Amino acid sequence: MGRLAKTVVMVGMMGAGKTAVGTALARCLGVEFRDSDEEIVRAADRSIAEIFERDGEAFFRARETEVIARLLRGTPCVLSTGGGAFLSEANRRLINEAGVSVWLRADLELLWQRVRHKTTRPLLRTANPRETLRALYVARMPFYAKADLVVDASPEVSVDEMAGRVVAALKTRPDVLED
Repeated sequence: MGRLAKTVVMVGMMGAGKTAVGTALARCLGVEFRDSDEEIVRAADRSIAEIFERDGEAFFRARETEVIARLLRGTPCVLSTGGGAFLSEANRRLINEAGVSVWLRADLELLWQRVRHKTTRPLLRTANPRETLRALYVARMPFYAKADLVVDASPEVSVDEMAGRVVAALKTRPDVLED
């Protein structure tokens, strides 16, 4: 398959499959899987919802940038980021300089089917979570479109098949997988 030369950063909306596909991709490439949200939770010793509630989104975003920068400096791995991480110009610059971004693009209906029963999404704790998801989707699309690579998700494609699609996309970049 080749050796991973730089960290592969999974970006996209909540429910796009960044963690599931990222885990399968890491297994496929024989590298470590890391999750920026999990790293923040571990460091803060509280859930993301608790961080948002106690310290606010700005505090969370600052920790997120620190974690992404630290992980990008480490051994190349597959890194899953939170849905809002790629909106930050600082994060996009860090990722662009040291890694390769892969947008898992999924349509709104698929995202809604995947997140509607989850209670772990602080941004969806609203009176109309589906409308909130739609508004986030519309607002975030222009940012995700700046990713280096795009891989489309669909309901009939398994996690392992999605990981295969990401590998195929990575092979189009000679700077990512080395022989």
